[in-house]
Amino acid sequence: MHVAVNTRFLLPGGHLEGIGRFTHETLRELVVQHPEVTFHFLFDRAFDTRYLFGPNVVPHVLRPPARHPLLFVAWFEGAVAAWLARHRPAAFLSPDGFTTLNTRVPRVTVLHDLAFEHFPLDVGLLQRKYYHFFVPRFARASERLVAVSEATKADIVQTYDIASAKISVAYNAPSEGFRPLPAEAQTAVRQRFAGGQPYFLFVGALQPRKNLGQLLRAFDAFKVAPGTEAARLLIVGRKAWKSGPILEAYQQMRYPEAVQFTGRVSDAELAELYAAALATVYVPYFEGFGIPIVEAQASGCPVLTSNLSSMPEVAGEGGALLVDPHEVGSIAAGLRRLWQEPALRAALVARGHENLSRFSWATSAEVLWQAVLAAVAG
Repeated sequence: MHVAVNTRFLLPGGHLEGIGRFTHETLRELVVQHPEVTFHFLFDRAFDTRYLFGPNVVPHVLRPPARHPLLFVAWFEGAVAAWLARHRPAAFLSPDGFTTLNTRVPRVTVLHDLAFEHFPLDVGLLQRKYYHFFVPRFARASERLVAVSEATKADIVQTYDIASAKISVAYNAPSEGFRPLPAEAQTAVRQRFAGGQPYFLFVGALQPRKNLGQLLRAFDAFKVAPGTEAARLLIVGRKAWKSGPILEAYQQMRYPEAVQFTGRVSDAELAELYAAALATVYVPYFEGFGIPIVEAQASGCPVLTSNLSSMPEVAGEGGALLVDPHEVGSIAAGLRRLWQEPALRAALVARGHENLSRFSWATSAEVLWQAVLAAVAG
């Protein structure tokens, strides 16, 4: 069997965020699990050979690079459609939410969230127009859909009126590098990144949905209380889009010196930062999955997260302290509890560890494969 795969999120240099990480980990498992299948990886630019996970992977570079709505159309409806028409694989698997309408090849499409439907102003005008026109059509044209959480699946059913039976769920999972560190190693990490002080950790791209403005205001409110002088907040991630309000919130803080923007860090550094943090604080107002939650849990780090959309589902029963992301006071109160209550932190770590048994890249890859087989069978 020959299966074509959209791999445009496997970016050179290894800087993989949520969708890229899902693509990388599930495809790596699929290639190993199914040596009898030839996987045709369709890149939109020169590729890194580390992404050729086995001898049964054949890479193809299709132009133009698709990083703009007009180029999305050119790539998916032009280059990809032409390749599929020429080679006629058994199926086309797309892990990043986009596919092509211009093919008769059975399609399996992974939808990570429908945030643009609920918060359209969080993305640029051209992206918004592309998403609103194409994504519902992609969802209906695909023989099978895969959602990354039950919350996302329910959203697809309700928003697009698509039958629940057409949608499978394949969770994200923490990668192997995330694990607890001994106390001495944690001390060294804090010394290197936070001047030796205890810190709260945020991980994610700087963009509106991550709700960093509210987090910064909540951290400022938390810092007013006596006994919090040593606390730091580390923000790890690239500056993405519409990050101006985040920087404005930072500039208006009373305690900006307690906040550090690290930018991107290496995978090894990220694992260390989770393992040495007092807690991970991740309070988006909408999320399809929220992979920092499980990465923190795998690292033995307590989690504070939002009580909305997929995040309670992902955190698991008792696996995180849940707060209202729209209320500065709620977030600040959560920070205060984590700072003051070591027993709470220990309980969250224990419950978080138990929660991890629900997540496996191998299992999620098998969900994708079953969706491919169902799509091929019609």
